[in-house]
Amino acid sequence: MAELGIDLPTFVAQLVSFLILMGALIFLGYHPIRKMLDERAERIKEGMAQAEASREEYVRVRMVVEEEISRAREEAQAIIAEAAQMGGKLKDEAKQEARKEAQAIIDRARKEMDQERAMSIDDLRKEFVETAVIIAGKVINETLDREKHRKLIEKALEESISFKRN
Repeated sequence: MAELGIDLPTFVAQLVSFLILMGALIFLGYHPIRKMLDERAERIKEGMAQAEASREEYVRVRMVVEEEISRAREEAQAIIAEAAQMGGKLKDEAKQEARKEAQAIIDRARKEMDQERAMSIDDLRKEFVETAVIIAGKVINETLDREKHRKLIEKALEESISFKRN
């Protein structure tokens, strides 16, 4: 080996030094680096698992939210339909109330008109009796008992009116 330019004791010394250095590097560097890389790989796996769990939770929450929104829309539609129905009922009730009030006003007006007509007929009857008494007194040219004459004319008028009504 001397012919190759290799000195055996130096070679052995360098080989031993290399092996010691290699052992020291493996013991001091490789194991801690490997441990650190394994821990990092584990953290990455945990992060990926958390990200997947977060994604699944997001999907689940999104579905729940969409269901709630759908349910809220249905409730809103039901409320709108109920409000429209109640509005229709209130409108119908208001119409019925207005009809009742209008009928009451008409009935009251008819009653007042009947009373007015009865009073007018009564007044006309009294005037007619008075006029008839005066005319009869002038025609007969004698003084009759006014009260007797009035009763006679009223009786004739009542008979005439009841005859016209039948």
